[in-house]
Amino acid sequence: MKTFETFTNRLKISGTLTTITALRIGAGRSSEPIGSDLPVIKDAFGRPLIPGSSFKGALRSRLESFLRGIWGGDRHLVANPANEQEWSITASEIKKFKEQYTDDLSLTEAIVNQTDLISSLFGSPWFASKFQVRDLTVLAENWFGQYQERDGVAIDRDTETAADGKLYDFQVVPAGTQFEFRAVVENAEEWELGLLMIGLHQFETQQIPLGGGRSRGLGVVELDIEKMLWVDVEGHPEFLLDYLRKMVNEDETAYENAEDYKDDWVQSLIKHIRCKMAELTPSSPTS
Repeated sequence: MKTFETFTNRLKISGTLTTITALRIGAGRSSEPIGSDLPVIKDAFGRPLIPGSSFKGALRSRLESFLRGIWGGDRHLVANPANEQEWSITASEIKKFKEQYTDDLSLTEAIVNQTDLISSLFGSPWFASKFQVRDLTVLAENWFGQYQERDGVAIDRDTETAADGKLYDFQVVPAGTQFEFRAVVENAEEWELGLLMIGLHQFETQQIPLGGGRSRGLGVVELDIEKMLWVDVEGHPEFLLDYLRKMVNEDETAYENAEDYKDDWVQSLIKHIRCKMAELTPSSPTS
């Protein structure tokens, strides 16, 4: 069991996210007297921005759907973050754990063992996330300040025609726009890294759309991972000292190429899921 108190490993991921179709991540309704009714979210310089939370949320949702396909809706394998009663550990269960376990180590171990697979990596109200994604900023050298405006209309469901006074326009980021992608995972188990590799592969193969208007064909993106750098210093303090020295000098030889570990991590995930399913499956009564 890895805790947050001791540094054991780090995976750094960097690359480029390209919009294959137009992208819309809204900033709410505009209060400006002119301009788009529904602008996209922008940074302080007026350039488009993809919040790290949007990327992370879409990735989490896709992985949750995969795990539900394997094991239905068991909250101890994959929880429902939108409903507390479907969390892997509810607030009342946390309270019972605190009453049952008097020392921090036992309490932490009990909570980790009860936490569902997705929350273990992405975090929950009781468990900090191991996976951090920076806001994706547009690559300035490829950005020419061009947004697109599109029209929309609300449909009257009774007449199946355009509703009166419901015409609006919305802003999108054009296809071909590139964003810088950076993410870090710390103190992860091998199976958690395998889970992440599967999710990132979905973005690499244009399988996870982002933002709104997806039924209109918006939000198709493609992730191109340029570097995955890995360091594991668990149980080797001399490695950690060398890593710290190289890190300060921005020496990338402090890391290994994580591509060499991807298959092992995915195999570790499959093994972990099978063990988890065996634990959750009721034993047949002996005759």
